[in-house]
Amino acid sequence: MLTLLNLLSAVALLIWGTHIVRTGILRVYGSNLRHVIGQNMSKRWLAFIAGILVTSMVQSSNATAMLVTSFVGQGLMALTPALATMLGADVGTALMARVLTLDLSWLSPLLIFLGVIFFLSRKQTRAGQLGRVGIGLGLIILALQLIVEAADPITHAHGVKVLFASLTGDLLLDALVGALFAMISYSSLAAVLLTATLAGAGVISLPVAIGLVIGANIGSGVLAFLSTSMQNTAGRQVALGSLLYKMIGLLLIIPVLGPLVHWMDSLRYRPQGLVIGFHLLYNTVRCLVLLPSVGPMARVCAWLLPERPEINGQAKPRHLDPTALATPSLALANAARETLRIGDLIDNMLEAMLDVLRGKQTAVTQEVRRLSDDVEALCSAIKLYLAQMPREDLSDQDSRRWAEIIELAINLKLASDLIERMLRKVQQQKTSQRRSFSDVGLEELAGLHHQLIANLRLGLSVFLSADKESARQLLREKRRFRAQERRLAHAHVNRLHRKIVQSIETSTLHLELIADMRRLNSLFCGSAYVVLETVEMGTLAADDEG
Repeated sequence: MLTLLNLLSAVALLIWGTHIVRTGILRVYGSNLRHVIGQNMSKRWLAFIAGILVTSMVQSSNATAMLVTSFVGQGLMALTPALATMLGADVGTALMARVLTLDLSWLSPLLIFLGVIFFLSRKQTRAGQLGRVGIGLGLIILALQLIVEAADPITHAHGVKVLFASLTGDLLLDALVGALFAMISYSSLAAVLLTATLAGAGVISLPVAIGLVIGANIGSGVLAFLSTSMQNTAGRQVALGSLLYKMIGLLLIIPVLGPLVHWMDSLRYRPQGLVIGFHLLYNTVRCLVLLPSVGPMARVCAWLLPERPEINGQAKPRHLDPTALATPSLALANAARETLRIGDLIDNMLEAMLDVLRGKQTAVTQEVRRLSDDVEALCSAIKLYLAQMPREDLSDQDSRRWAEIIELAINLKLASDLIERMLRKVQQQKTSQRRSFSDVGLEELAGLHHQLIANLRLGLSVFLSADKESARQLLREKRRFRAQERRLAHAHVNRLHRKIVQSIETSTLHLELIADMRRLNSLFCGSAYVVLETVEMGTLAADDEG
């Protein structure tokens, strides 16, 4: 019983070490890894190589699957290159399994020792997160050694020999058992390593070991597909395609299994090394053979898992991937993209409001109300998404970004409410009181409105790029808007002095709209202050108020 507990704890340590490496790498290089995958979307061979490289860094094909499904779910990557990337991930995880089974016992204590020092002394910095990665790699190597040691006495137990004696080389049965191994241990690497250990001890034959390895691959595909159950249809299509490719690999190897085992036996290598070598060879050949078929597979997945039509017309979040919450850099990037989407909705509302000012009322009014409901839904989704992030592990930079996203989302929601109120004022003036702006007054409002839209777009650009020069430009535009707003208010008073009838009838509404546009402009320009340093920000804010 104690021996079995030691084996299970070693497997758990392997899974935990993989998790630490994955989270550490993604927190430091998450945006760069997204860039590596995103820049290789067009060509399947480049996407395939990107999958190998990213998986080799994060030590987990599931982590690569998380990135890829997130890309596809957000509409940033097509299904075809995503499947090519997942094939590369399968090769990458097999390659790392081979590397980690080398004699690296001397490296484990060194990585853990240095990793703890860096992580505890500089926890919120990049060096601290790299220390976290070192701890994870050390734990992985240590766990592999413990698995071998814990499995050795188990292989000599009579009950275990009787249990595995029932596996006589039936590939389908062996694959099923291997899949269960991978799902129970939550790691295909652990299942493959345990299989290699059993083969090395002579408990199972080489044909059985090969079947278990193939099944472990299928088990990891099942786990990946189940983990995408909460994602949208596009993300689940990627996991489905990866699982189908693993099952196709099983069908392809059935005719050649006999000659392959005979050839491997003739090599006179240790059974443990043959199992690990087969794992790498099988995944490499399978993925290279199936790579040209990613296009047809994408169509099959889209047919098996079609997009479900929306039940109602309210906007749904596209970028808030819940699987990215454990990786702050990815989660913040997702929330920022969704916030920019709100900015696009505000842009549409402003364009529609100009049509209302010019006299187009009914259909446009309904459209603005629908857009306002969409803004409210997306803003609430962003706040709930960010509230789920583990903020205690955020670096200072990520904490500032977290607050910046929340602030901009709230400002855009306030802008949406303000635009809707402005719309009701104009509608009431034009319908119930039958009054219209003067031609000059309407053109003044339209000119201020165009400047407002320009400042909104510049503010969103500053939020995305964090460019200081653009932030200074935005604050200059804010001051210019204030000066323009004062000039137009004075021009309106002059028209009242000349007793222009239309100006007198719409005076209150005209001045209220100018004041509302000033409030909107302040909301749109708020992102500039976050980008600038504290001292410079205070100076510019004081000048602006003056």
